[in-house]
Parts: sequence; C-alpha cells; structure tokens
Amino acid sequence: MSLQLTPYILMNGEAKKAIEYYREALGAEVIFQQTIGEGPEDEAAKFQEHELDFVAHAVLKIGETTIMIADIIPELPFQNGNQLSICVTASEVSEAKRLYEKLREQGKVVTELEKTYFSPAYGMVIDPFGVTFQIFAART
Repeated sequence: MSLQLTPYILMNGEAKKAIEYYREALGAEVIFQQTIGEGPEDEAAKFQEHELDFVAHAVLKIGETTIMIADIIPELPFQNGNQLSICVTASEVSEAKRLYEKLREQGKVVTELEKTYFSPAYGMVIDPFGVTFQIFAART
C-alpha cells in the first residue's frame, strides 16, 4: 500500500494567474496542466463557454513538494474557506475504497467514489471537522 497526501487548491477562475504567480514567486514547475475544454467532450459539455478555458487540473512541483490546482469542481462551488483540500492518492482502488468508506462514516459525501476519465476511483468527502478530502486511485 502506498499513500500520498497532496494540497489541492481551488481557484475561482484565476488558476492560470495563480500558476504563473507560483512559478515566479516560488519557482514552481508545471508538471501537468489541462483546461476544461481540453478534457473529454462529455465533461466539457457540462460547462458554460467562458469556463472552457478554466484549469480543470494542474500539478505543480515546488521544491520537493507537489501541489494540485484547479478552477472548478462543479460539486463543490467556490467559496472562501474551501479553497484548499487534501488529495489522498492511493496506489490501488481497493485502498481508495477503504479510505473513502472510513471517511464517509462520519463525513459528508460530496461526490461518490466512482471511475472517472482521470482515475479508476475518485470521490470527495468532507470530514466531521470541515476538511475536504479528495480520494484518488492511481491505478486499478
């Protein structure tokens, strides 16, 4: 079993500006970046035209740390205070399911754990203390 916890920052349409800022201020290296419009057509169809250029997902490396950043998660509308979540990356789907089930016992499900175009198992839960956890399986 292998777990990795990664800070995940949600922006309100300003992720590209934030990424550039982190590049300049912190020497961040962009490992991956994809806009909503660059994703699968069926996913992009859920968004308005002006949102297609928003960052769907980006991975930055800052020193020895990796962070993730995006503009929108439709199930989690932006509000001050929910900009930062923790993405728990499990190496196996079975481990992602175990973690998800434990967190949901006392937490509030934001999205059910299910296969997506970017992960074989992905879901979100807000724990009893208000912390949002994104559960992500790296492989099946």
